[in-house]
Amino acid sequence: MKFIPFEVNTGYINMQIDKDLLESAIRRQSKEHIFRLYGWSPRCISIGRNQKTDFIDKNLLKKYNIDLVKRLTGGRALLHDKELTYSYVCPSSGLENGDSIMGSYREILQIFIDRFKKFDIDLEVCGQKHPNNNINYCMLVSSSADLCYKGKKLIGSAQFRKDGYILQHGSILMDYDEHLLEELFQEKIPAGSITSIKEINPDISMVDILHLWDNL
Repeated sequence: MKFIPFEVNTGYINMQIDKDLLESAIRRQSKEHIFRLYGWSPRCISIGRNQKTDFIDKNLLKKYNIDLVKRLTGGRALLHDKELTYSYVCPSSGLENGDSIMGSYREILQIFIDRFKKFDIDLEVCGQKHPNNNINYCMLVSSSADLCYKGKKLIGSAQFRKDGYILQHGSILMDYDEHLLEELFQEKIPAGSITSIKEINPDISMVDILHLWDNL
């Protein structure tokens, strides 16, 4: 597996890197698995591939210096702020369950389940929820593509498939600003719906999380 260490870029550059990694793998017909970790500066909202943007208040984005980008993957919007983002690129044939969308999610997410055990954080695949389709914020929607801690969503993921290859990326919440999320996405954050590394164990830092991948 090729590991691309943590780096911080603008939202546009981050999405372009993920796209380039996928396109390069397809072009070369690579069998290599690529795992990448990254952050965002300035803060950025990423919109799912098929998501409308009519709920976005551009004046609020300007007020808080927040960028806006469209993802290759589907799902709902995310605020990339106090979080760690990952991406994973591989041929579907390189996974035992690559032909199954849910099976491939589980196989890739197992990386996080195994690593987070080092901090005594037992993650599990979230239970399926069927919310109102009008929900804008990704972390309020959970499925078997996501990971929860004690029933609360911690890691949200999404996929894009092309020509036999998978791009999966997702967000690990380190912390979050509930009031900012509610203002940006125009919806309440119900108590007990999401969690963060800070809530689980405030002694765990971003550096600690990054060290989980030292021997990947």
